[in-house]
Amino acid sequence: MLTYILRRFLQAGLVMLVVSAVSFSLFNFAGDPVNNMVGQEASREDRERIRDELGLNDPIPVQYVRFLGNAVQGEFGLSYRLRQPVTEVIMDRLPATLELVFVSAIIAMGLGITAGVYTGIARNTWFSRFILSSSLVGVSLPTFIIGISLIYLFAVQLRWLPSNGRPGTVDLGWWRTSFLTADGWRAIILPAITLSLFQLTMILRLVRAEMLEVMRTDFIKFARARGLPERIINFRHALKNTLVPVITIIGINIGGLIAYSVITETVFQWPGTGLLFIQAVEFVDVPIMSAYLMFVALLFVTVNLIVDLLYAVIDPRIRIGAT
Repeated sequence: MLTYILRRFLQAGLVMLVVSAVSFSLFNFAGDPVNNMVGQEASREDRERIRDELGLNDPIPVQYVRFLGNAVQGEFGLSYRLRQPVTEVIMDRLPATLELVFVSAIIAMGLGITAGVYTGIARNTWFSRFILSSSLVGVSLPTFIIGISLIYLFAVQLRWLPSNGRPGTVDLGWWRTSFLTADGWRAIILPAITLSLFQLTMILRLVRAEMLEVMRTDFIKFARARGLPERIINFRHALKNTLVPVITIIGINIGGLIAYSVITETVFQWPGTGLLFIQAVEFVDVPIMSAYLMFVALLFVTVNLIVDLLYAVIDPRIRIGAT
């Protein structure tokens, strides 16, 4: 088990090293940072002075090592557009994204697992076929089309929910939340549904396929032969074995929710890190772009690492095969 854990930590470290190289390359290939900071009216002497202060005249390996050292300490410099420390800007936007991802994950897992179990058990009913047909919407339609459709229906036509922004937030000092007000919940419903639909569909179809596979195994047949009630067979024996591979997909999907939030936050003007990244791309704000890539990669790596370790704990054959 120790070898398995060390190997996973080593792989995670290598992934972060590659991502850091890509993030660092943005500083050298996404325009001259001095031009972004001082504009065209600055003299040549002023430009050279700023380049020396920023260490841009140092050799590339030296700059990369310095970038790595600062990144480990959470230091990514100043935003070219906002003139604020990048870490503070991201931490200010982070609660909005994490709360949106949290609500989306709850919707995707709750409805996805429930609908997947139902369509796996009662696969020949009309309602099961209706759920499967409806789930194609979440797979086939782009996220921004779903978001715009929801805005048109619930915000423009019915006027039930707001179409953009994050009103009703409460500042707790260390966290700005929208969970404590009715306006906050009304604002998060549409973007959360939009963000969760694709993941909900994937979980639904995975759980259904696993349920159908498990229901055909011998131990389910033996359980029926012993006269156990269908409720116990379905939810104690079949569902328990179904959830083992689903854990991996759910873990990966949580990372995907954070990555895909870029589109959803742009459509709904949700003030999270995804919208911050889009605005940074528009203004070529390289420090924020670089920090965001590192941040998303770190979340992906951390979630996948936790899933791998949980998977090995649940199924010992995984770690035995890996050693």
